[in-house]
Formats: sequence, structure tokens, C-alpha cells
Amino acid sequence: MIETIQGNLYDYPKYYDLVFGSDWKAEMDFLEDVFERHTDLMVERLFEPACGTGRLLYRFSQAGYQVGGNDLNAAAVAYCNDRLAKFNLPETAVVGDMCDYRVKQKVDASFNTINSFRHLATEQQAHDHLSCVARSLKKGGLYVLGLHLTPARGQPMSGEESWAARRGNLSVLSRMWSIKVDRRARKETVGMTFDVYTPSKVFRLKNQFDFRTYTAEQMDDLIASVPGLECVATYDFAYDVDSPVEINRSTEDVVYVLHKQ
Repeated sequence: MIETIQGNLYDYPKYYDLVFGSDWKAEMDFLEDVFERHTDLMVERLFEPACGTGRLLYRFSQAGYQVGGNDLNAAAVAYCNDRLAKFNLPETAVVGDMCDYRVKQKVDASFNTINSFRHLATEQQAHDHLSCVARSLKKGGLYVLGLHLTPARGQPMSGEESWAARRGNLSVLSRMWSIKVDRRARKETVGMTFDVYTPSKVFRLKNQFDFRTYTAEQMDDLIASVPGLECVATYDFAYDVDSPVEINRSTEDVVYVLHKQ
């Protein structure tokens, strides 16, 4: 029987990075396409709130961008900075709160593409986060925000997904499933496991956490409440800049492109 370890998956950045970093090229290419399509700025300076292990930050840094990021998890930030240092890049990730931060110099664009935004538990925290982003952006700058919406009509798509990733002799099979959705409390309880395979052992990491839920209308209201930010385009997780989507009450996967006025 496989050994199961209960714990915060974010405390295991090596495995987290493998799972969520495997699709980095599609995301990075899409982000660069969005920068070219939706702002007149020459995008050179980037910031990623809730940057985690910096799976995109260090690649953007390698490509010549000036990057920075923050995250509440110290293990993830250390992993991010260690990797930046490995490639002789500035160690620019800091331990910090995505709804309470300032940047030393305004940035051309920010991004948060894999649902980290939904860890913010209250409307006030979400508003504060978007306000921080708005303050940090230059006029004309962009915030690219990806998340799963809760459909206001119809049934959500399958409440379970799994995917696998491999790097050298390390393999991780990830599974995530929805345990319960409380629409009134606007809370979705989610379970997640990493099945880790190394040459010497196999074990399972298991975690449970809550996401805040958003319908399309609730998300529109939130964005409208933050002065200076305007939604200029929406996409889905296919990451095709030539195929914007129109959000309706059944939409689930959305990438918002927010423009600083």
C-alpha cells in the first residue's frame, strides 16, 4: 500500500514545479502574444503575484525581461530564487502577500494564470489584490488573470482532473477533485494528491484546501469595483490569442486581460 503523507503541497516545491511547470511554453508564448496584442507598451518589466516556484519567472528572466514576484510560501520562494541563481539571474522573488504589496518600480505587465487568485478567501482580499496590481502597473500596462469560474447555469464540467509529468528519474501523477461547492458561502473545497515516483520509493502527498468561487457576473462586478482596470479581452485555457472567447453564464475556464487606464 502506498505511503500517504498529509501536508501542504506548496511545501514540496520540487514536485509542485514539475506538475505545474510542464506546460510552461504554451503559457509563456500566449503571454508574449497578449503583451504584443493588447498594449502599446514595450513590455520589459514583469511581476507575478503568487509566483510560487517561479516556473515562468525564470524563463522570462532568461529571455531578457526584468522580473519580480511574491508568494506567501517561503519554501516556494526559496526554490524560485535558487533556480534564478543557478542561471546567474537576479534573485527577485520575495515572501509576500498578493493582496498587500508594492513594487519599487512600476511594471509593464503582471500575470497569474493558474487559479492562485482563488485562494483569496474574501471579496475584500480579492479587491485589495486587484488594487495592488493596478497601483503596480504603468499606464497602459496589463494584468493577465486566469481562473475557473463557477457556471451560473447548467452543471459544471467533471469535478476531477489528473495529469502526469516527468523529469529525469522523477515522475509525479497529480489528481485534483472537487469535494463540495457551497454557492451561498462562495467556497469550493478541493482535494489534491501528488503520487511521487523516484528510483528508490513511491509515496503520495495529500492536501485539502478551499477556493473562493466566482460566477461570470461576480467577476465582472469585482473588476468594475477597482478604479483603473478595464477588461479588454477574454480567452480560455487553449491559450490562443487569435481566438478570444465571449463569457456567458455557462463559461468556466477564463483568462482575463485587464488593462490599466
